[in-house]
Formats: sequence, structure tokens, C-alpha cells
Amino acid sequence: MMLQEIKKKAIAEYFWMNRPWVILTGAGISTESGIPDFRSPHTGLWKQYDPMEILSTDVLFNKPELFYQIGFSILMKFKHAQPNQAHCILASWESRGLVKAIITQNIDSLHIDAGSKKVLEIHGHLRTAHCMKCLRTVSIEKLESLVNGGQIPPHCSCGGIIRPDVVLFGDMLPSSFEEAIKMVQNSPLLVIGSSLQVSPANLIPSLAKKLIIVNLDETPFDNRAAFVLHGKAGMLLNFLDEEVKKIAERV
Repeated sequence: MMLQEIKKKAIAEYFWMNRPWVILTGAGISTESGIPDFRSPHTGLWKQYDPMEILSTDVLFNKPELFYQIGFSILMKFKHAQPNQAHCILASWESRGLVKAIITQNIDSLHIDAGSKKVLEIHGHLRTAHCMKCLRTVSIEKLESLVNGGQIPPHCSCGGIIRPDVVLFGDMLPSSFEEAIKMVQNSPLLVIGSSLQVSPANLIPSLAKKLIIVNLDETPFDNRAAFVLHGKAGMLLNFLDEEVKKIAERV
């Protein structure tokens, strides 16, 4: 048996013995759905665009044309993606009592589309938008139609500007972040597809007493984890899922 397979079996045992888990996911879990990783050194979108110049509150308020013509169009590319194997496995783990919640840095809604119920979207999502004046909520499709119709910045009937419900650079994090912090302090944490370099989300693994990391590349928290697996999320989670099922059949 290859050393990597022995390691995966040990992780599966550790995962089973310490269930239920909280999951933290980043962009790496969605790349297999065709969504580019914003920070990959080879394919990251930030090699083409400076996020502080495109997706920030400063640009939204002061250069709305730049935000809606470039930044918003980048965000809307996420809307057509479908959940992949990794998203589906996590939804299955939740239904089987192996996972209690998913904390995600992603705005693509793929965990919800896959069937996960308890999802803390700490960077917001692309399902809705809201008026910054009257706080009225509209669908993201409504916002997109206004932008495509040339209304930049898009306005609510009250005259306020409508913005997507995503966390931009310069925004405060939503209340789900505080909930995530409290939850991970009392639960083991499995990180999937996150570089763990984005603050303040990278505070989360530092609070976990038990930690597993599944990521394509090394992270700053690898030395704190009980186990680390480097590779694509779908393939590694599928292997762990098969091993966990074998353990469940034995008990």
C-alpha cells in the first residue's frame, strides 16, 4: 500500500472519531466547477486585475462605472457554475451527521446548490442585491438587467444605488463571521481549498483545537494541522468518503 493511501486511511479514522466537523472552504473547492482561483500564481484573476482597484467599496462609491463594467462582470461569471463532486460529498456528510456546518469564503452558492443546509457565507453571495439607501432587497438578476440596460450605477426606485450582496474590500464582514468564530472554537475543523492567506478569514484555523487541511498547495497553517493532504479537492474527498463509509459499515 502506498504511503499516501495509508495516510488517507489514517485521516479517515481521525475524521470519523472526531465527528461532527466544521468545514472551511475557499476558492480551491470551486476550481473544478470552472471558477478561476483569484489568487493562483498562474491562473489567479488578480494577475489581471488589482482587487483593490476593481472590487472595493472605494471604487463602488467613487468610480461606479469601473465597478459595474469590470468588477461586476467578473462576479457574474460565477453565476453559471454547477456544484462539483467535492460540494456534493460535503452535502452528503452533513446529511449523515459527519459535518455540522460549512464556513465558506466563496460567493458562488455552490454549497447551497449541492444541498448543504448550514452554510455560513462569510464573504456574502451572488443571489441577491440591495439598495444602500432604503435597504430593499432585489434579485441579482434584477441588478444584472439594470446594468446590462446601461443604468450605471443602477438605482432603486427610491433613488439609492443598488449593490450586490457580496463583501467587497473595505466592507465589514457579516454576522455569519462571528458565528463561524464561535462555532470553530468548539469543533474540529477541516479546511478545503483555501490558501489561508486572506485576513480575517485566516483567523479561523488558528482557533481550532483539531485541524485537517486539504489543499492543492502548502498553507501557512500546515504545521498546525494533525493531517495535511495536497491535491485536488474532489479526488481527495472522494477517497476519504469511501474510507469513511467502510469505517461506518464496521461499527
